[in-house]
Amino acid sequence: MKLRLILPLAASALALLAAIGPGVTSRQALRDVLVVVDISRSMNVRDMDSASRLDAARAMLKGWIAGLPCGSRVGLGFFTERRSLTLLDPVEICTDYAALAGTLDALDWRMAWEGDSMISKGLNHALRRAADLHAGLVFVTDGQEAPPLPYSGPDALRGTSPGGVILGVGGDTPAPIPKFDDLGREVGFYEAGDVQNAPARIGPPPADAESRPGYNPRNNPYGESDLTGNEHLSALRADYLTTLAGARGMGFQRLTDGAPALNAALAQHVPARETTARRSLAPVLAALALILLAAAWLAGWRAPAPRSAGKEIWR
Repeated sequence: MKLRLILPLAASALALLAAIGPGVTSRQALRDVLVVVDISRSMNVRDMDSASRLDAARAMLKGWIAGLPCGSRVGLGFFTERRSLTLLDPVEICTDYAALAGTLDALDWRMAWEGDSMISKGLNHALRRAADLHAGLVFVTDGQEAPPLPYSGPDALRGTSPGGVILGVGGDTPAPIPKFDDLGREVGFYEAGDVQNAPARIGPPPADAESRPGYNPRNNPYGESDLTGNEHLSALRADYLTTLAGARGMGFQRLTDGAPALNAALAQHVPARETTARRSLAPVLAALALILLAAAWLAGWRAPAPRSAGKEIWR
């Protein structure tokens, strides 16, 4: 009898505590990150288990954001030509996850304002933008420069890098790049004659320019450009991206390494901000109250007495 009285009282007390909403606080290391996704033509290559690189990047990033602790802030943007465009400044991921996921789903190659893909210039621009937002950078790309880099090489970063990770996407085997018409309909794949295969004629000529056909120190200091090449095919330029990352205080990871590898690289290359996080105990207290109520009901339950064998009730 006492148990049947004590259990409901204890359940009521726990339910009252749950309604008050007590919690515990703890120190937590969180990071603010700006994610910039390459939407240039080569990101349409379908070498990610039959999915395009852009589709694979969207799916991975949504899962990664969903797994971050509440209080983390993530912003979103995209890259094309030589610049990045910020769509969302860093926002709290639990409050604004729907906005983040919806923005990722809406990323499309048709948003590009030009067809060029100058990776080093775009990376530098994204780093400056991330620094203005006091955030680290996650730059998602396959690393294919279009047109190819000039003989002078990639641009150096001017200013201080906020740190971050280059997330490489794509396979190691060169694959064809889908081609679309003016209405956005796929009409085949790019061929060698459709793209620029030679480095851009910017900066000093190559060291072997004098040995090239058509060389003239005044009129043609570069010699003849290469008319053939494989820039119409695309693969992940992992070595190039690793070099770019190292020169900018960033890490490099492959998209296929998953969220744990990305988080580990961010922990190494992006400073954390210490914050006090509060975890509510209300769900735990409410669950205990329900358990005690169930126990009280079981304590008062009596099994029906079995009927005596051989007795019959006559009406």
